[in-house]
Amino acid sequence: MTVTVRFAPSPTGRIHIGNARTALFNWLFAQKHRGRFIQRFDDTDVARSKQEYADSILYDLHWLGIFQDATEYQSKRFDHYDAAVERLKAAGVLYPCYETPEELDLRRKVRRTRGLPPVYGREALALTSAQIAEYEGDGRRPHWRFLLPNFVSDPLEPMRTEIRWNDLVRGEETVDLASVSDPVLVREDGTYLYTLPSVVDDIDMGISHVIRGDDHVTNTGVQIALFQALGAVPPGFGHHNLLTTVSGEGLSKRTGSLSIQGLREDGIEAMAVASLAVLIGTSESVHAMPTMAELADHFDPAATSKSAAKFDPDELLVLNRALLHHLAFADARDRLGVLGIGGERAEPFWNAVRGNLDRLSDAAQWWKIVNEGPQETPELSDEDRDFVRVAFDLLPEDPWDAGVWKAWTAKVRKMTERKGKALFMPLRLALTGLSSGPELADLLPLMGREGTLARRP
Repeated sequence: MTVTVRFAPSPTGRIHIGNARTALFNWLFAQKHRGRFIQRFDDTDVARSKQEYADSILYDLHWLGIFQDATEYQSKRFDHYDAAVERLKAAGVLYPCYETPEELDLRRKVRRTRGLPPVYGREALALTSAQIAEYEGDGRRPHWRFLLPNFVSDPLEPMRTEIRWNDLVRGEETVDLASVSDPVLVREDGTYLYTLPSVVDDIDMGISHVIRGDDHVTNTGVQIALFQALGAVPPGFGHHNLLTTVSGEGLSKRTGSLSIQGLREDGIEAMAVASLAVLIGTSESVHAMPTMAELADHFDPAATSKSAAKFDPDELLVLNRALLHHLAFADARDRLGVLGIGGERAEPFWNAVRGNLDRLSDAAQWWKIVNEGPQETPELSDEDRDFVRVAFDLLPEDPWDAGVWKAWTAKVRKMTERKGKALFMPLRLALTGLSSGPELADLLPLMGREGTLARRP
């Protein structure tokens, strides 16, 4: 059997890091098993689904390094769902219901007061032809529920019926079908809810494993029953923990919470996002993986905790720094070129500054400093200004090489008797305008003697 997985968001907004977690779990699982990854858009909600969101989701996934073997749209497959509905009706497991939302709410409240679980009582199964005719005469249209197989002979007498599966993440899982309502598969207006199209597509597309958030655990019991009602062997299931903010709030793609687009525009590296999205909330320590191949080697769905994974966006910057600090010039060259950083000095410049960058775009600031001097007038005391002027008078002659900083500071130390911070900080401020940054021993050869002299206060 070829491992085949899918990522199936509804294209109603931009995906966030929590959605990316699900996509990555599926894609990495496929990579480890040399399987297939299907990008499926659950766009049956025609009013809210937009192609621009589907396009943005694909763009975000490609940026992360996730590439699909096929792309499918549910909106193009209604004939498949219609056929499944007729099969279920013919089998007697899809039945019409005429209750209004208000009536259903009242029934749930009554069941609670009686100490019963607030599930649908299947009252629609007892409707007579006359009652149905009366409802339809009043303009009511039915919604259609799937009759769960949780009874022996009388559906009005449900009994405990366990659906079991060995979850890829959570281990042995059980759902009692008597504890949940018969799910509505078709609305009054004939449109489909999530459950039926998802199961039909998983069957038709040969999905071998469904990996998703643990908010779907209960749904899985219902869906396994629906797979079986349609004559199909259910796929394997895995339910990973959800990502929340530090305060415990959930994420929403419609509010743009930590969207992949926003993180990308903020200068966060794709592998920082992928590393955090996959490794947080697992037994694996969260650290920056430089490539997807290495992340796949570390990926183990069974190592995921059952509790929600809280994360701090500041962790992304920590991972970002780690990635940039080890990023080879060959891998950064094109992106640096976009920032106007090129020529024969570009590689030694990159090697000099990468260890001090939070974001790759920060290199542009250091390129300006190297070529133009401090971007703001350094704040030096009168005493330090006098010291710097003396120091500049002691600059070595050309040619400059990697040892020029050491030679220069040795002369300055001997002449002024300054050392340590009292010597280095005024020189750093004069040369860069900043109190911290890359090693001056690496920057000085890039500045050149004339460029350095131009910074004399």
